[in-house]
Amino acid sequence: MSIQSLLDYISVIPDIRQQGKVKHKLSDILFLTVCAVIAGADEWQEIEDFGHERLEWLKKYGDFDNDIPVDDTIARVVNNIDSLVFEKMFIEWMQACHEITDGEIIAIDGKTIRGSYDKGKRKGAIHMVSCVLDRKWCCAWAGEN
Repeated sequence: MSIQSLLDYISVIPDIRQQGKVKHKLSDILFLTVCAVIAGADEWQEIEDFGHERLEWLKKYGDFDNDIPVDDTIARVVNNIDSLVFEKMFIEWMQACHEITDGEIIAIDGKTIRGSYDKGKRKGAIHMVSCVLDRKWCCAWAGEN
């Protein structure tokens, strides 16, 4: 599964922003956010920092014509997309990444980062999802000493 496939899935999310005011492409913001969260970012500022540190790599897959958006822009855009559409896209992408075969289990765990929501600062809660592939034979083997 290629990074391009993630971009293909991201492209189905509608951009409801006023186009005359858009400085950063929705696909760039979402690609940056997904990559940063997978890498361990759990705050908007950390997502921005991830982007600055890896801008050249990100430009291989997105435009980022106006550099990396600031943390407030990332937060505002992510908080205003339809979470059900994003969830559906993310699940479909994860399913496409790996075909489950007999004896394999993908454990998915989701958490809302405590303290990540601050209404006064217009900071929405950050939700993280982690996935672990497990095989029955690995579990059985791990139980034997």
